[in-house]
Amino acid sequence: MSEADVTELPSADGPRSGDLFEKCRRFTLARDAQAVGLYPYFIPISGSEGTEVEIEGARKIMLGSNNYLGLTHDPRVLEKAEQAGRQYGSGCTGSRLLNGTLDLHEQLEVELAAFMGKQAALVCSTGFQTNLAVLSTLAQRGDAIILDKLDHASIIDGAKLSAASVYRYAHADLGALQRVLERACRDVPAGGKLVVVDAVFSMEGDIADLPAIVPICRRYGARLAVDEAHSVGVLGGTGAGVHEHFGITEACDVLIGTFSKSFASIGGFAAGDESVMHYVKHRARAFIFSASMPPYAIATVRECLRIIRTEPELRARLWRNRQRLKDGLDALGFDTGASATPIVPIVVGDSARTFLFWRALFDNGVFTNPVIAPAVPEGSARIRTSVMASHTDAQIDEALEKIRRAGKQVGLI
Repeated sequence: MSEADVTELPSADGPRSGDLFEKCRRFTLARDAQAVGLYPYFIPISGSEGTEVEIEGARKIMLGSNNYLGLTHDPRVLEKAEQAGRQYGSGCTGSRLLNGTLDLHEQLEVELAAFMGKQAALVCSTGFQTNLAVLSTLAQRGDAIILDKLDHASIIDGAKLSAASVYRYAHADLGALQRVLERACRDVPAGGKLVVVDAVFSMEGDIADLPAIVPICRRYGARLAVDEAHSVGVLGGTGAGVHEHFGITEACDVLIGTFSKSFASIGGFAAGDESVMHYVKHRARAFIFSASMPPYAIATVRECLRIIRTEPELRARLWRNRQRLKDGLDALGFDTGASATPIVPIVVGDSARTFLFWRALFDNGVFTNPVIAPAVPEGSARIRTSVMASHTDAQIDEALEKIRRAGKQVGLI
C-alpha cells in the first residue's frame, strides 16, 4: 500500500450475509470486555468537580479530560450560561440559516475572528461537524485533499464526504508530504489542493511542524487548513493556538477549532478569509441543515474566550502542571512518547495489557483513557492522560503514586 492511499478502518464483522443486522449480532467484542471487567468506555459519572469525579460512589482523579483550563466549573462561566438560558431559552430549535441565529452567535463570530487573527469566523454546532462542513464544501470532485495519517476522524470523514481525491502521508513525515503532493499534482493538475493537519495530535500530544509544512504547501500551490482543537487556550502568546505559537497565522489559510476543550462547552468554529467563510456559510450542508448551538453554550464560550484572553496565568499553571506530570511519569520509567503538550500518553504497546493497566489505574482511583488501534498505529496502544490548569500539586502527586502502583501491578515498571 502506498503512502498516498486512504486506509479504511479494519472490520471485525466477518463475511457478509444477506441480513443487514447479522453483523450486529456477531459483534461481541464490547460484551466480551464487559464480561471480564475490562470495558473502559461509556462509564457514567455521577458527580464532578472538574479535577475529580465520582463513579459508583468512589472518588477518581480525572486525568482523562480535555478540560485543559479547568473552566467547566468556573462560577463566572456558569453564571453567564444561566443568564443566557433565562434570556434566550434552552435552545434555538432551528438551523442558523432559518430561525437559529442569535445576536450571541454573531457576536461570538466577530470575537473569534479577531482572536484567531482572521477576517471572519463561522460557529458550528460541534467540532466534528465543523470539519465535515468546511472540508466537504471547500474541496470538491476534481480537487485533492492531503491528510496526515494520524489526523482526527472528523478530518478523515470530512475529506471523504467532499468527493475529492484523498491522499494520506505518514505521520509528521515531511518528505512523504512532498511526495504525496507531487502525486496529487500529477493526478489532478487542474484541481485545487488542500493540506489538512491537526495542530496538536490528540493521542500523541505532539505539535505539527507548521513552519516546515507551510513552505511545502506554497511550493505546490496547496492551501493549508489547521485544526487547532487541542491547542486553542493552550499554546500561543494569547492562547490562539499553534499558528500563533509559531507566528505564522497569515500562512494558515483556514483555522478550525472546537469548544469542547478549553472553551468548556460544545460546538466548533472555522476562521479564515471573509469570502471563504461566506461561501461555507451558504454552501455547507453540514452547517445549513443542522440546528444551531444553544444560547447557554454560546454564552459559555464567550466567557471562556474572555478569560483566555485576559488571564494568561491559567496557561502558565497548565504548563507547570503538565511538566510536573510528565517529569513524574518519565522518572517512574514510563514511555511518554513524543508528547510536547498537556496530552501525555503512557505508551504500553499491547492492547490487552493496556486494558489491564487501565483497569488497575481505575481501581486505584485514577480516571484515564485507553487508546488502541485503529485510533493509534498497531502495536502502540496507550493510556492517554491529560492535565488541567486546575489540578493541584497534591492531586498530581497522588495520581503519580497511584500510577506507579498500577504500573507495578501489571509489570510495566
